[in-house]
Amino acid sequence: MSFDRDRSSLFVPPSIQDHIKGVLNAAVVLVMYGDYQCLESADVYRLIKVIGRQLSVSFGEGYLCFIFRHFPQIEIHSHAQRTAEAAEAAAVQGQFWPMHEMLFSHQQELGNGYLVEYANNLGLDIYHFLQDISKKVYIDHINEDIQSGLKSGVTATPALFINGIRYSDRWNIKQLMAAIVTANH
Repeated sequence: MSFDRDRSSLFVPPSIQDHIKGVLNAAVVLVMYGDYQCLESADVYRLIKVIGRQLSVSFGEGYLCFIFRHFPQIEIHSHAQRTAEAAEAAAVQGQFWPMHEMLFSHQQELGNGYLVEYANNLGLDIYHFLQDISKKVYIDHINEDIQSGLKSGVTATPALFINGIRYSDRWNIKQLMAAIVTANH
C-alpha cells in the first residue's frame, strides 16, 4: 500500500455539499474524482461498491463514507461534461445515486437521447431535467469539483482519497481494501 504524500492531501474537505453515501463522521471517508465516460472510473466505482458491502458486514454500516466528485475529462471524453450535468440535474430531484449508477452502467450509451431515457426511467420531471441541462445550471458546481481536484493534484480519473490522503496503489480489491482498513488505524 502506498500513499502519494507529495501531492496527497485533499484540498477541499468532505462536506454536506458533496454527494455522500454514508455519514461524514464514518471511520473511513473515501472521496473519488470520476468521469462517467472513463472506463477506469466505472471499474473503481464497482470495486468500491463491493468493498463497501464487505466492510459494512465486517465493521458495520457506519464504517465507510463514499463521496463522488465530478472531474469530467472533456478533452478526451465527448460526453463527460453533459453526463456530469445530467447527474446534477437528477440530484436536484433526489435521484443522484440512481443516475450515477445508470451512467456508469451504460457508458457506451451517453448521448443526449439516452440521458433523457435514463431520466425518464428514474421518474424525473423531464421538463425540469432538460431545462436545467440546457441552461447549464450546474456548471459552477461541476467546475468547483474540478478545481478542488486540481488543487489536490488530480490530473486524471479515477482519483481516490482515503481519509484525505491520495491513494496511488493498484486498483484491485485486495490492495484497496487493505488501504481502507489501514486508514482507520
